[in-house]
Amino acid sequence: MPLTGRYRAVVFDMDGLLLDTETLWHQAEVELFERHGATFSWDDKMAVIGTSFGFTADYFARRLARPPAEGPRRVEEMIRLMPERGRRAVDARPGAVELVERLRADGVPLGLASNSPRFLVDDALATAGLTDAFGAIVTSDDVEHSKPAPDIYLLACARLGVAPSDALALEDSASGVAAAKAAGLTCIAVPQFAETDVSAADRIVDSLEELLA
Repeated sequence: MPLTGRYRAVVFDMDGLLLDTETLWHQAEVELFERHGATFSWDDKMAVIGTSFGFTADYFARRLARPPAEGPRRVEEMIRLMPERGRRAVDARPGAVELVERLRADGVPLGLASNSPRFLVDDALATAGLTDAFGAIVTSDDVEHSKPAPDIYLLACARLGVAPSDALALEDSASGVAAAKAAGLTCIAVPQFAETDVSAADRIVDSLEELLA
């Protein structure tokens, strides 16, 4: 599945695919639960990875035995724990920078489609030195429905000026794969965690480095 010649654009997910921000999110999730007298387990991580604000809010409210209306406040509390971590240390995933550079050199338009809010995306990309790499950056702030809805990918393709059927998505979560496929993109999954179900993707690889071959 060559990435140049076949596709008119490539759209990257950010958290866990392009950048190792999932590690930072996990630290924030653990701290949030500790603040409220609970333990954030790996099953919890697998339940919320790549999901929308609303889904995570409902999940946190249930797990912390709080009223549903309190869920959004707990997600916002977790988000406030992220900025310092994101500015301090954001590592690119293996092969990510090299793949971005190769695609740009080949003239392939690149987009970013993230469920994270804009300020976190901007901070993470700046820290990683990738702010100028993408012709279109779409975040959860830009759409009414975030992943697994197709809205983020549809908007990214529209801003890049390509039909979804001519674009390739790179994702690491079940929610992201669902969003890309619902939007009509071909999707390659690169799961950061072996437990992640990305079986709906068109192809699954262990690392972005495999796409450099």
